[in-house]
Amino acid sequence: MAEDSVKKEASAQQENEKADNNTSQKSVSSEGEAVAQIQSVSKRQMKKLLKQKKWEEERELRKQRRKERKQQRRQQRQNHQEEEGQDGQSARKRLRREVMPSSLRLVVDCSFNNLMLIKDVRKLHKQIQRCYAENRRASHPVQDISIKTEHYGEVFAKEELVYLTSDSPNVLQELDRKKAYVIGGLVDHNHHKGITFQRAKELGIEHAQLPLSSFVQMNSRKVLAVNHVFEIILAYLEKGSWQEAFFTVLPQRKGAMVLNQGETNVQKKEEEESSSDSDTSEQTDPSIPQKDNTQHSSNI
Repeated sequence: MAEDSVKKEASAQQENEKADNNTSQKSVSSEGEAVAQIQSVSKRQMKKLLKQKKWEEERELRKQRRKERKQQRRQQRQNHQEEEGQDGQSARKRLRREVMPSSLRLVVDCSFNNLMLIKDVRKLHKQIQRCYAENRRASHPVQDISIKTEHYGEVFAKEELVYLTSDSPNVLQELDRKKAYVIGGLVDHNHHKGITFQRAKELGIEHAQLPLSSFVQMNSRKVLAVNHVFEIILAYLEKGSWQEAFFTVLPQRKGAMVLNQGETNVQKKEEEESSSDSDTSEQTDPSIPQKDNTQHSSNI
């Protein structure tokens, strides 16, 4: 019995010693991890401090570099402005030397407001703006634009006026610098065919069409926008050739092609027959809203 008691006490003592050893090892392991973590944080902090120190040391250097770059940009802008100034002066000198204003007068008849929708009136406004811009760039600009509230028949003598209308049987061959050519200011999508021709006859003034059929074959009806007619006349004043003027200005969507001379007579006959038919059957579209019918003109 005494021996069994001694063995039990010895076994209990060994178990206690093992437990103490395990606890000690865990404690040492935890302390090691804490030390490693502290060392790691210290390294990151050290790098941050070094980086900040370097940034402070290079502050003046960066400031000097910014100053140099700013001076370089300023110098480049100055050189560019000087070059542009020289080129601009040369261009203006060339412009003054090459531009030869024409005594030709153009009038946009703006008395068709009652036949147009608001969106079409806005389109007409943009077309007239385009005329003004093209005239400023032209080598032979016509007289500058001015707005007149009175009818152009009161501004010009009747014998000076020529209404440009595609329905006229008269084909314009040359431009008379003493005349004032009237362009119909109407955007109606072919709702009122022949109305400008009728207006010219009512006013008792001359009328003519551009010689489009003599040089150009088109996929669509030969009714051009206000700015196209205007630009064609400017191009003719510069080039002296109707064919060059037409193909310089006409948009590609019109499908303009050079007309063979043999086709001219046939096309003229067809156009005369078409014109005769349109004159007898023309009617006003009742779907177009009636608006202000005040007569006014835009003298270009």
